[in-house]
Amino acid sequence: MTTEPADVPERRIVDLEGLKALAHPLRVQIVDALSTYGPATASGLAERLGESSGATSYHLRQLARHGFVREVEGRGTARERWWERSPGSFQFGDAETRKSPAGREATKLVSREMISSRERHLRAYIDRADRELDGGWLDAGGLSLVNLRLTAEQLTEATEALEAVMDGFVARWRGQDLPGSRPVQFQINAIPVMDGDVTPDPEEKS
Repeated sequence: MTTEPADVPERRIVDLEGLKALAHPLRVQIVDALSTYGPATASGLAERLGESSGATSYHLRQLARHGFVREVEGRGTARERWWERSPGSFQFGDAETRKSPAGREATKLVSREMISSRERHLRAYIDRADRELDGGWLDAGGLSLVNLRLTAEQLTEATEALEAVMDGFVARWRGQDLPGSRPVQFQINAIPVMDGDVTPDPEEKS
C-alpha cells in the first residue's frame, strides 16, 4: 500500500506554451492513461494505446518538460523508466489563453480528446459491466443526469461545491492501493445547454 500526504495538491493553471505542448491526441491519451491506471513504462503505454514504444517515449519526454508527467523515483532502470502523472489538477482555457486564437484551438483539441476518452470509458461500462463485474461493483457505480435552469452565478456555485466534495475524497484516498480496489473514474459535467434559450430580464430595455 502506498500513501501520500492527506491534502489536495494545488490546481495548476496551464499557460499557453504548456497547452500547446499538450495539444496532441497521443499526449492527452498518455496523461489520461497515467491518471486512470497509474504509473507505467513507455512500452506499457505503447501496448495499452496501440502505439510504438518509440512514440510514447518521445511524447513522455515532451510532457515531462512541461510538467504534465514525471519519472517515478526509485523505480525502473536506465533502459526502462517508469512514469506517472504529475500530482494536482490542471486548469485549461483561462481568460488570458482564450484571447489567443492559438490558445482557443489548443484548448478545443485537448478538450475534445479528453471527452473522447471519457466517452470510451462510459461506453465500455455500459457494454461490459453486466458481464464482467460482480454485484458489488454493479451496485456501487451509477449514471445520473440532472437538468436545472440556472444563472451563470448559480452554475459557478454548483461547480465549485462539487469540486470541493471531490477534493475531500481525493484528500482521503489519493495514493492508496487497497486489496480489491480497481481504477474508478468520477465524471462530473456541469455545462450550459448550448441550444437553450436565455430567459430575458424584464427590466432590460430592448
